[in-house]
Amino acid sequence: MVPGKIAFEFTASVWQHASPGGWFFVSMPAGMASEIRTQLKWQEEGWGRIRARAETGRSRWDTAIWYDTKRKTYLLPIRSDIRKKENIREEMDIRVVVWV
Repeated sequence: MVPGKIAFEFTASVWQHASPGGWFFVSMPAGMASEIRTQLKWQEEGWGRIRARAETGRSRWDTAIWYDTKRKTYLLPIRSDIRKKENIREEMDIRVVVWV
């Protein structure tokens, strides 16, 4: 648990952005994203960014979630060092906890 933060736990499939060398992400479930957008939008910085902490497997890191207006959800980037440490691949379903 992260003091003073709200935890959102979900399972999602890892996907890679289509650009060359594109980042890897998981998309938050639509209902969860809607709840965050309704309750915590005031925390958004530029481009729909909200600072967060994330956890998958045994790894926890400081990050941000980004609101994607086309997908209508928040995206959580999965850094390369986390993917390597946790042996995460594209299209793999992973359990994630995000504290906002």
